Amino acid sequence: MARLRRQWLGTDAAEPFYLWGRRGVGQANPLSDPEAWMTEALADLASHGYLLEDEDTFRPLVIEYGPYGVHFIDHILGAHVYELREPENWQARYLDSPVGSLRPPDLEASEAWSQARALAQAFLDSGATVPLFGMPTLSSALNIYLNLYGPGGLLVLVDDPEAARHDLRVIQDVILAVHRWYLEHIPAQQLQPVVADHRTQPPGFGQLCGCSTQLLSPATYAELIAPLDDELLSLYPEGGMIHLCGGHTQHMETWRDMASLRAVQVNDRAAGDLDAYVGGLREDQVLYVNPCQEMPLREALEITRGRPAVMVGERPPA
Repeated sequence: MARLRRQWLGTDAAEPFYLWGRRGVGQANPLSDPEAWMTEALADLASHGYLLEDEDTFRPLVIEYGPYGVHFIDHILGAHVYELREPENWQARYLDSPVGSLRPPDLEASEAWSQARALAQAFLDSGATVPLFGMPTLSSALNIYLNLYGPGGLLVLVDDPEAARHDLRVIQDVILAVHRWYLEHIPAQQLQPVVADHRTQPPGFGQLCGCSTQLLSPATYAELIAPLDDELLSLYPEGGMIHLCGGHTQHMETWRDMASLRAVQVNDRAAGDLDAYVGGLREDQVLYVNPCQEMPLREALEITRGRPAVMVGERPPA
C-alpha cells in the first residue's frame, strides 16, 4: 500500500505498478444471511493469505458484495429491480413517473440499504483487520438518472434541464448519504469503493462511475453533471477516481480542471484512448489501465512511461 501511495505521489512512477487483488467467496446468501456469508468469505481469504507475499504484484484481499449490482441505488429510489434469467444478472425497470417528480426516499425503510448495512456490520463484528472492504456500487448521479429514465432522460437534460436538475439532486443526496455512512462506520484503512480488488486506492480516496458521460456533450456535462461529480469526490479527504469504459475524451478539459479528480480508470473502449488521457490530464492524475484488446499491456506501458500509472493485472514474467 505504501508503494501504491508513492505511485500516486509520482515519486515511484518510473517503475510500473501491477494490481490484481482477490475477493472473498462465500456460499451462503449474503442478502438473507450476511453473517454466514461473511464467515465463509473471510475463511476463503484466509486460505489465500499467501497472495500477500507476492513482491511483484499487489494482491490485496477484499471483502465485497454488491447487492443488486449497478441497480443498488435504483432499488433505494423505488425502481423495480429483479434478476433476469440467472443469479446476479440484476436489471431494473424504468420509472413510470416523469422526470422532475422524483421524491427523496426513506432510507431507513429501504430493504436494499438495510441489507447493505447488515453486511457491513457483519464485517465490523468479525474484527477482521487485514481485508479491505469494498462498498456496493453507488455509481453516480448521471448513471442512476439514466437507469431510472432511460434514453428519454437524455432528452429531458436538454429540453427541461430544471426538471432534470431536481431529480439529479434527489439522486445525488441519496448517494452522498450512503457514502457518508460508510465513511463514518468502516475503518479508513480498510474502506474502498466498488471493485476494490482491481481499483484499490490508498486510504482516503473515493470513486464514481462515469460510464454514461460518453452520451453527453462537453457543455451539458460541465453544466449539469460535473458539479455533482466534484461534490461526491470532494467528500473524501483526498478526492478520488472516475471509472470510464467508453468514449469520454470530450470531457478532458473539465476533468483536468477538477481538483478532486485524482485518478482515471480506463477499460475496454476507454483504454483505447489511453494516449489522449496521458496527453490531456494533469500530471498528478493517476491512470489505472485494464489492458485489453484495444490496449495491450506492452503498449500501455509505453504510453504511460514516466507518469503515475497502475496496470490492472499480474506482472508478466521477466
